[in-house]
Amino acid sequence: MMKAYPILLVFGLMMTACVPSHRNTSMASPSLSAIDSLMWRQPDSALKVMISFTESGKADSLDEFDGHYCQLLISELLYKNDYAQSNRLDLLKAVDYFDNSDNAFLSARAHYINGVGYVEKDSVVEACTEYLKALEIMETHFPNVEMQDFATLRPKHLPRFMTLTYSRIGELFASQFMQEPAIDCFKRSLAFDNIEPGSPNNGSCLLLFIGKQYYKLRQCDTAEYYFDEALRQLHDTNNAVFRDLVSYKALLDYDVHHHVEAPLNDLKRMITQASDENELLARYTTLGAIYSLEGQYDSALFYLTPVFENNNDVVRQRAVAPYLRTIYQNLGDSLKAVQYAVFIADNERSEGENKVQVSILNDLFQQHLQWELDRAKEEERQRAARHSRWIWMAIAGLLLLVAIAIVVARRGYGKRLKLQQEELGKQLEAAQDALKVKEKDALFTKVNAIYQDKLGNKAKRIFEAFNETHPDAVAKLKTFYPDLTDTEVDISVLSYFAFRLKEIADILELRENTVAKYRSSIKKKAQIDSVENLMERVL
Repeated sequence: MMKAYPILLVFGLMMTACVPSHRNTSMASPSLSAIDSLMWRQPDSALKVMISFTESGKADSLDEFDGHYCQLLISELLYKNDYAQSNRLDLLKAVDYFDNSDNAFLSARAHYINGVGYVEKDSVVEACTEYLKALEIMETHFPNVEMQDFATLRPKHLPRFMTLTYSRIGELFASQFMQEPAIDCFKRSLAFDNIEPGSPNNGSCLLLFIGKQYYKLRQCDTAEYYFDEALRQLHDTNNAVFRDLVSYKALLDYDVHHHVEAPLNDLKRMITQASDENELLARYTTLGAIYSLEGQYDSALFYLTPVFENNNDVVRQRAVAPYLRTIYQNLGDSLKAVQYAVFIADNERSEGENKVQVSILNDLFQQHLQWELDRAKEEERQRAARHSRWIWMAIAGLLLLVAIAIVVARRGYGKRLKLQQEELGKQLEAAQDALKVKEKDALFTKVNAIYQDKLGNKAKRIFEAFNETHPDAVAKLKTFYPDLTDTEVDISVLSYFAFRLKEIADILELRENTVAKYRSSIKKKAQIDSVENLMERVL
């Protein structure tokens, strides 16, 4: 919930001091740049400095970018200190201003913080549009930068901004129960966080979000993988991320492995550590659901009733209402059962109205993916054109050698020409062999680089690199061994690169014992002793 303190009056004065003066300056003042830099590290301290700066009267004479940079910083400080966005009109002017400037990063930030303002107004479609616009500005103006170079060649707040933007879009999709696009966005956010971490536990928090979406999709094995990875990377246990992970692990233990006592004990232990009422109600919801499913209705009512009575959270009310209706039906209290049934029906109609909104959001995200695909195709076309030029130059060189050999033959050097042709044939054969070896070495180097970098979607990128070099290999493998599943084919390709069991599990986001079972199945179907040599048969 946004704060509503007298500090908004102070920001009113600040905005008066930062109104545009119609004087264009190409560089920000050192004072505002320093506040901006501080905001990325300590937003609460930056807020105090900003207030002091505007109260000193300096803002009038230092209206950077016609005062729009000042408005952008105010909006970001309001958001990062949990205040409502009170300078909407000035921010919208800043968006237009930076769109027509040559500062791509400030333009992207203006669209991003404008999206935050739309979220505060529950304008979800407009917020998504602004977030995606921010991403497209960044990807257009900072393209083709290797991730290991991103942090060294660009200011470190660029990857942090990408982390924040993808995370916000992921949260937006998750709130609309759009799990697959949410997963995609959270994974991209995690990739940028690996370059420049926003906080010690931010990576674990993103892994938790990804695991939650897989759990909602009932892909429990993958969900458990992400929960375990989040716990492994967590720096300490005195935080809400740890408590959420323990709670989700407990729920998964109950849901998948049908354990009861241990999950309940873990959840009760997390209740005693809850830091605020919001977290307490979240733990109550999970505990009450399990007690309801176990038929322990008195315990279930103890936890679920206060959740439903908290009118500030309709989402949780919708989550616990079906349990409460069932409990009172089983207890024979038809009056209360009907009350909850009416609440459920009313909210189902609301959710039906949201289907159009979800459809629009999905179209927006698909359009963004298509935009990315078109950009990637254009880049690939340019690379192919450069490669094609190199090939034609090589062919022209060989033709020149052949032409020289013909001229020598016509001048009576038949015997020597024959020897030269034989030598040339050997050289060509040796060159072809060397090219194959070089091609294989290049592929292995490229795949190893993909595995070593910190970006997500490693499996997809590795398979794309393999198919680019060996476009018919997978089809041949399926022809020779039609019983192999798609996952077993993927494991055969990764085994060709000599990845170990744990590495394959990490790439495919599976547990090691799951990969081991697939490898045993491959050996049995292909009647081989080593999965590593299977792909060599078709190359």
